[in-house]
Amino acid sequence: MLHKREYYEKMVNEPRNPSHWHALYLDKSVPFNPDAKAAFLYDSSSKSRQFLYPVAKVFARLSIVLMQLFKIIIPNLINAPKLLHKCLYLGMKYFITPEANFVILRHFYLGSEVLRFIKDNVDGAQDIPMNPLKPLSVNEVKDNLFLEHDLNLYNFIINLNVSIAEKGLQIVKKENPDFTAISEGEIPFENFRDGWTNFIDLGTAIELFTPVYQFYLTDNDFWRATNSLQLDEVIGIYASTIMDCPEKLTALNNKHPMIPLPTAGAAFRLLLHGFSTEVLHAMLVQGKLAQKNEN
Repeated sequence: MLHKREYYEKMVNEPRNPSHWHALYLDKSVPFNPDAKAAFLYDSSSKSRQFLYPVAKVFARLSIVLMQLFKIIIPNLINAPKLLHKCLYLGMKYFITPEANFVILRHFYLGSEVLRFIKDNVDGAQDIPMNPLKPLSVNEVKDNLFLEHDLNLYNFIINLNVSIAEKGLQIVKKENPDFTAISEGEIPFENFRDGWTNFIDLGTAIELFTPVYQFYLTDNDFWRATNSLQLDEVIGIYASTIMDCPEKLTALNNKHPMIPLPTAGAAFRLLLHGFSTEVLHAMLVQGKLAQKNEN
């Protein structure tokens, strides 16, 4: 995605017609990996996002409501995670943009690193089991990647807090955090397909994928998955406590998970979820680099 970064870095500003995306790329109010930011903004500025997204959003959210009504009667009729991930894989490989695939796979990779960072910096928590997800190609989506990601979040929070209660552990500020888990270089993804059918942007794809996700899972599994999106607040609090930078939480705005939000808005919250992970990971990268400079 380096060429997308160069696209914005070489863009010349026209004072009478400034680019919204150029302004956001140059803005450094929150930490964000420049390649990921360029890919995200380039994807968001596409014609698909401008014209297809509003239509897909209406269709998808109506489908979610209708499916919810159906699952009130038969909540567990369909439970096919393998088939779900086969559909997600095909959609990602053949229909969504390379930039969207880049951002999606980064999310799983970075999320695993953030959880490991928290574990490494809670004294006595080293025996907590982990299931790191670091996919390097779209093909790995078929291994129930999305579902495993949701389960990892819940299991990590449960296991960590059980250890805290049983062993008297604490999540506290660390003077010299252990950044071993945090990678600062480029992730070696395989090349993403870029055919003429790969035109659907990330926002539109997520809107369309959400009712598919709902269809192939039980009502309880889908409800749990949508509620997991708000766990950004919990993970953010853990990390910012260790780093002693609570002010950085301003960029995490999925709202606290103790107040669950309607499933119809899950697609938008999934975008926020991805954004929050990028910001949090970039903050940790900054901390790692600062620690290196001090030493």
